[in-house]
Amino acid sequence: MQETTKAGAGPGGAPACALDPFADGFLRDPFAFHTELREAGPVVWLERYGIWGMARYAEVHEALRDWQTYSSAAGVGLSDFRKEKPWRPPSLLLEADPPEHSRARKAVARALSPRTIAALREDFAREADSLVSELLARGTVDGVADIAEAYPLRVFPRAVGINGDCGGQLLAYGNMAFNAFGPNNQLLADSMAEVQGVAAWIAAHCTRDALIPGGLGDRIYASAGEGAVTEDEAALLVRSLLTAGVDTTVIGLGCALDCLARDGAQWRRLREDPSLAGAAFEETLRYASPVQTFFRTTTRDVEVAGVRIGAGEKVLLFLAAANRDPRRWPDPERFDIGRRAIGHVGLGYGIHACVGAAFARLEGEVLLQALARQVESLALAGEPRRRLNNTLSGFASLPLTLRG
Repeated sequence: MQETTKAGAGPGGAPACALDPFADGFLRDPFAFHTELREAGPVVWLERYGIWGMARYAEVHEALRDWQTYSSAAGVGLSDFRKEKPWRPPSLLLEADPPEHSRARKAVARALSPRTIAALREDFAREADSLVSELLARGTVDGVADIAEAYPLRVFPRAVGINGDCGGQLLAYGNMAFNAFGPNNQLLADSMAEVQGVAAWIAAHCTRDALIPGGLGDRIYASAGEGAVTEDEAALLVRSLLTAGVDTTVIGLGCALDCLARDGAQWRRLREDPSLAGAAFEETLRYASPVQTFFRTTTRDVEVAGVRIGAGEKVLLFLAAANRDPRRWPDPERFDIGRRAIGHVGLGYGIHACVGAAFARLEGEVLLQALARQVESLALAGEPRRRLNNTLSGFASLPLTLRG
């Protein structure tokens, strides 16, 4: 492994780190670098970009909690919205702080109430059972295209109120949106080239008239009708829901399938007790961390473990490294579906936690339950291929053999 740290070489005596967390080599296997990042110190100076990094659980968790000090309003990517024009109107949920964020979050929380989520369970479970039955008839499948992508695209757009086939547009847009949180590198350029016209398609399908009455999007517009948010803000909130509700779930499901296919003991455990499906998906979010990183921007001078971080500076939070920090988790490098993984930061934490988290958890649980009930043997059928993205970590292809 390349040398990455040079003690005392950063501002204020902080450990300096020469690696590029957005280089292809890092993104292919980010976990290989996380121990070194954690052990370098509670705060490190990332020389490549002139920014700070945190990889230990305690510091990452605190930064996510303390939105007053670690702001999201300047963007949760490398770009600083106070200095650069955002590539699209900022998210009212992910890229805003109170009071604007509180008003938007309330409108979405009202539309995505626990009762609403619970009411979707039966339909989501029926679709999961149907999909697994179809796949068993084929035997060998691609766990990404045929399961991890296919299942959310069967249930989520319809729940939001999107008409017609929208899978290609949503996946391309999500890939580009998460790439945009990183630097202006080749990954971002390639993904932006793939979505010419898709942003306009997304915007058009987030309008009130384009949404099916009674869906989640329509519920968000109900808040606009009552004056809680404007019509334009409601459209942005539906867009945020589509972005947050597809790509992270797709990556998470693919990671869960990979983990279970590689570990026969854990798969047998799930087969014997399908009620562990929710815990298995939660452990996947901790262990595999589909969302690897997010940025914050300091609003004031702050001291962390003796290191002074000035106001207006970018801080890269390594969520995945925090999720395997041995200071927080016993035996963190082991995938264990019996683990109580509550407290991980795989979907963020605090007021900016993922708005689509409840949907991701519902989809992960019912799909893994359907697989556990119907599939006796789940195994890799070839070498998986990683999908590189500046923010997400998962698979482009995952050959699997399913036997009933």
